[in-house]
Amino acid sequence: MNSPLLRPYRGPVLQLPNRTAMAPMTRARADDATGVPVPVMTEYYVQRAGAGLIVSEGIWPHRLGKGGPGVPGLTEPVHVEGWRRTTRAVHAAGGRVYAQLWHVGRVSHPDILGGERPVAPSAVGISHGQIFTASGLKDYVVPRELSAAEVAEAVESHASAARNAIDAGFDGVEVNGAYGYLIAQFLSDNANLRTDGYADRVRFAIEVVEAVAAAIGADRTGLRVSPAHPLLGIVESAPAARYHRLLEALDGMGLAYLHVVQSGKYAALEDLRPRWSDTLVATYDGPEPGSRERAERALSAGLADIYAFGRLFLANPDLPRRIAANAPLNPLRETGMYGGGAEGYVDYPSLNSRNGQDLPFGPG
Repeated sequence: MNSPLLRPYRGPVLQLPNRTAMAPMTRARADDATGVPVPVMTEYYVQRAGAGLIVSEGIWPHRLGKGGPGVPGLTEPVHVEGWRRTTRAVHAAGGRVYAQLWHVGRVSHPDILGGERPVAPSAVGISHGQIFTASGLKDYVVPRELSAAEVAEAVESHASAARNAIDAGFDGVEVNGAYGYLIAQFLSDNANLRTDGYADRVRFAIEVVEAVAAAIGADRTGLRVSPAHPLLGIVESAPAARYHRLLEALDGMGLAYLHVVQSGKYAALEDLRPRWSDTLVATYDGPEPGSRERAERALSAGLADIYAFGRLFLANPDLPRRIAANAPLNPLRETGMYGGGAEGYVDYPSLNSRNGQDLPFGPG
């Protein structure tokens, strides 16, 4: 129990039994035709209710925001009802769960969007790689540029989906501004070539966060960013100055948290932590999963208040319990990472007390 990951967190907004969060991870198990969560998804989240905070898989807030088969939505009453079953079960198991709103922008395909072309800040496509669709891998297409009215619609769609998230029983919402998706496209040098007011690359991110906060309260709103992350062809030539401006606009709003993904050469945590006065969640994204040791160093150094794990939580549903017991971790399997059924999803074993001792950590 000496790990800083297991200490309770009492922040300005979040009150958590431990500092071990589950990062959002795409698992693609929803009904593809409707975007409605299915029962095995509830089992998956309940298994991980021992996390201090669960951030859900990305959920599309707009019909053109869907990024692949089996990705769930949060735009219709049927989505709300489907997610309500999951949030009730997580709460009954002692957990806390935020919904991540994930508009992918140009990172989609007409096969995913019912024949419609993906949208983006500008008509600039992803030059390398392919996207998975129901009919297999396809080359990315050049998106169409959002009109000013459609940008406003995209902002409002986040606010509307946030209201739906609260109606569905989520404890709050994380806005995905990371990993090369729509908000990150607006933040980037190369995907945002606009000449209108959104040539100011931080404007869209600020407007989305402000709209969500106005809809559900700043204290239930988080933002995730991945400064200088090159995923999906994103280029940010001067990330420090750009993210300083973003934090200057948002710090002081009383947001639930800022979630910073550390990757690449830019030392985002070290640079941004002094510029953020509220709760900071950190994630490491590299070739290997973020480790307990890396997380503990970040917490002990004051670079983060909470540390979010992705792949380790995928393979170890009872990760905080394993940390408390200094138990070995399950290896990650490639089978079932994206889509499918129970295999590779809810069949990772948890610890039990058959070794003769009661483990010192419960579900929260």
